[in-house]
This record gives sequence, C-alpha cells and structure tokens, in this order.
Amino acid sequence: MNEHTHCLIIGSGPAGYTAAIYAARANMKPVQYQGLQPGGQLTITTDVENFPGYPDGIMGPQMMVDFEQQAKRMGTDIRWGMITKVDFSSRPFKVEVDEEKTIEADSVIISTGASAKWLGLESEQRLNGYGVSACAVCDGFFFKGKEVAIVGAGDTACEEALYLSKICSTVHMIIRKDRAGMKASKVMQDRVMSTENIKTYFNSETDEVLGDKKVDGVRIKSIVDGSLMDIPVSAFFVAIGHQPNSDIFKGWLEMDESGYILTKPGTTYTNVPGVFACGDVQDNHYRQAVTAAGSGCMAALDAERWLGAQEALAMQTESEAVTAA
Repeated sequence: MNEHTHCLIIGSGPAGYTAAIYAARANMKPVQYQGLQPGGQLTITTDVENFPGYPDGIMGPQMMVDFEQQAKRMGTDIRWGMITKVDFSSRPFKVEVDEEKTIEADSVIISTGASAKWLGLESEQRLNGYGVSACAVCDGFFFKGKEVAIVGAGDTACEEALYLSKICSTVHMIIRKDRAGMKASKVMQDRVMSTENIKTYFNSETDEVLGDKKVDGVRIKSIVDGSLMDIPVSAFFVAIGHQPNSDIFKGWLEMDESGYILTKPGTTYTNVPGVFACGDVQDNHYRQAVTAAGSGCMAALDAERWLGAQEALAMQTESEAVTAA
C-alpha cells in the first residue's frame, strides 16, 4: 500500500523550508523531500548579509540549518531523498522517490530551485565562495571599491555588471562574441558601453581564474589570436544563466522556453489544480533568498486554502447525495 500525505513538498532551500513551516503550522502534516542538495544554492554561499533578521550576517549553510530546524520544530516530516518521477494525471497525485517508493499526495508544493550555469573550470569550482560567485547582487557588496570581473553577454550579465559598477572601482566584462553577437538587448548594451568603469573584452573567453585560497585575478584568452592576458581582480562573477530544476515535471506542468514553471500571476498555482510552485524554479527574475522564502509562504497558504475548498466541496457533494437518497 502506498504512503499517503496531505501535503508533499519537493525540494528544500528558503522556499521549501518556508512552505514547510507554514504548512506544518496549518496542521497540514507536510512531508518534505530535500533532494540532492538540502538547503539549495545557499549551501555553497558564504556570508549572507541581505536577509532580514540577521543584523551581523550569517553563513549560507548555517542559515539553511536554521530554516530546517524551524521547519522540523513545527512538525514537518523532513526526509532525505530524490523525487524521480511524478504522475499528476489524477488526485491523489503519485510521486516516486528514489525509483523505489511511491507516495500519494493530496497537494504538492514544488520548490526544487534552479542551478547556476558554470564555465566548467577547475579553478572556478575550487574558488567558489572565495571570490567566485554566480550572484552579483548577493555578493558584490563584499568587494566594494575593488576591481572585479564578470563573464556573460545577456541582459542578466549587463544588469549585474551595472550593479557592480555602482559599488566596485572597475568591472571587467568578458564577452565571448563581438558586440554584434551579444545576446543582451540594445538598451542594456548601450548602458554598459556608456558606463565609464565597465571595461568590455569582446571575442574573449575565460582561460583560468587565478588565486590560491581566494581570487586574485582572471586570465582571459582572445578567440581571435589565442593571446592570453591576466587581469588582477578580487572577484569573478559568472552570469551565463541559470537552469531551473524542473525536468521531471515536463509534460505535466506548463513552462516557459527556459524550463521555468509558469504560475498564475500573483499566486503559486500551476496549470494543474493542487500543484503549486515556489522559489527559483518559477522565478527567473529576482532569484533572492528573501523572495524565495516569500513565495514559499504563498505556496503553503495557497495549498491550505485549495485543500480546504476541496474538502468543503466533498462534504457538500456527500450531503447532497445523502439528501437525494
């Protein structure tokens, strides 16, 4: 016999844990599967200084431990495991865990997040959290007044370069193609080009992130002639996009062209009634811990109200059947 739960939360991180806190407080007895990276992207982040309630800042991994402990204290059944298959064709929904176990759920909250795309350099991963970052808004403040580098050619890269230009002395922007090949909109390109302390390097790619225990430079390679150049910087930001962790939901849920789950504006409702999405798996714009946590709250409230409406409808139907009999 399959296990049954009122509310299943898939994924952890700020969105998932916040959804768990609210769902547990609403007596929904949530079961939460953390996935391969409990705590999400914040577990590979060092100092977090922009989340309310931590006046002295906090380490990303410790913040996620705090979130998890709070969810547990409220009564969430938190489990280690990976969701490997879903069936949203009928209720209760059927969800497969680790290709072994099937759970039936009256409602599902998806908070599987998104993963930053990386260049694939050994030095990039080794220095991740020590000057290498995939979020300028999160970590740029730590390099105030210093020279930094950013790689990317889309609107997000331009936005982050402009953000960094306001707090850093010089921003070195590494762009693989020439200007005509930039993905960013023309208005964003113009803003970057007109910002005095942003220096662009077209037809260039990152050869190596330099540094032993922390970033102290970046080596770029010309695609035109193969020449190398070392640029002394204190931080290296990667802005080549994110990949939402939504593959197992394809075919069931509506998504945009990049794989972000589409939700009804102002809510966490997906196209499948009873399935809700929150956090970075449905947010390709803000991608902040605090906005993820807020949407996790929304998902739990949406699920609670939806389940209440379903129960009320079932009771009404049963009462009408009894009266008719």
